[in-house]
Amino acid sequence: MNRLIRISIMSAGLALPLAPATAQHEGHADHAAHMAADPIATATASPSRTPANVARDPYRHPVETLRFFGVTPQQTVVEYAPSGGWYTEILAPLLRDKGSLIALQPSGRYLDRYKGFLATRPDAYDKVKLVAFPEDAATITAGSVDTVLTFRNVHNMVMSGTEASTFKTFYNVLKPGGILGIVDHRLPEDRDAALEKNSGYLKTSTVRRIAEAAGFEYVGSSAINANPKDSADWPKGVWTLPPTLSHGDMDKAKYQAIGESDRMTLKFRKPL
Repeated sequence: MNRLIRISIMSAGLALPLAPATAQHEGHADHAAHMAADPIATATASPSRTPANVARDPYRHPVETLRFFGVTPQQTVVEYAPSGGWYTEILAPLLRDKGSLIALQPSGRYLDRYKGFLATRPDAYDKVKLVAFPEDAATITAGSVDTVLTFRNVHNMVMSGTEASTFKTFYNVLKPGGILGIVDHRLPEDRDAALEKNSGYLKTSTVRRIAEAAGFEYVGSSAINANPKDSADWPKGVWTLPPTLSHGDMDKAKYQAIGESDRMTLKFRKPL
């Protein structure tokens, strides 16, 4: 009798791991189904992405940001000033089969850098169309683009005085009803506007004014990329914070604890 009890207990013990293993298998299946149903999440999980870029996802929220802007795999998308290719690593696989990605890259050293980036993965980036800005912008057919995206670049336009002409290009290439999605470092509205010329931060009202002057209508904003820890008053502007850390090792732990900048996420539309 004791021997039978021992056998029963052993059998039950052997059977116990099966339940969590089955649940784990079902969890993987659910995850796979979710990824298949969410092409942006699938593209964000692309093996072509570099680990250093993946590590910044908690600050840049690519899945939520692209969803907010309404990007889909069937669209023609222009990314203005992709530079190091952070978002290209996601947009290229997302748009590769059914859509089109146009990289509108300002001329200069970053143009060569971006060419080098594309060459690192010809299997992943072979369908990205690189267009030098401004000299070749006219090669993009007017009214042919579904979405224009630019990440942390409007402050550079403001500092160089090129915002009006650049936004005019955005407006021209977009279809009626097309979307302009902008992410940039946010300057509190009560700060001196002169800071927009050297800090890397911009007021939301400034970006709205630039976009609306170009003909865009404001759709809305999202707090996806907000960071309340960022006071936007750093000695070397936004570059004080990660990922640049312009002070080097000085107060590095302090700035890393704050994280990347507080960012506005704004959505505009070209009127129908």
